[in-house]
Amino acid sequence: MIDNRILFIGLVVGAANFLFRYLPLRLGANRAPARKAGKMGTILDSIGIASICSLLIVSGIPDVMKEHNKFLPTLIGCLTICLLFYKTRSIIVSTLSGAVVFGIIFKVFMN
Repeated sequence: MIDNRILFIGLVVGAANFLFRYLPLRLGANRAPARKAGKMGTILDSIGIASICSLLIVSGIPDVMKEHNKFLPTLIGCLTICLLFYKTRSIIVSTLSGAVVFGIIFKVFMN
């Protein structure tokens, strides 16, 4: 019998992965860089952030389900990653910033 939590995690990760691949095609079609024009360039540009967010969700949900006080820092960290990637298009800057924001919020507000 499949555990409901495993099914929930699979649905959340699948939906997030789908949205990170689909939304850039719909929302960012005009923002595609000149060096990679078209839908294929947009898809290739969004694979990195989709992978990072998918891994973050898969690794974070079990901790959040056990310790509910980690939900807010995790949510704000994910939003930081998405916002900074949208603004800078740098996976490195957005991932490191998301980790720093998560750590600061967890340390300051949760302890």
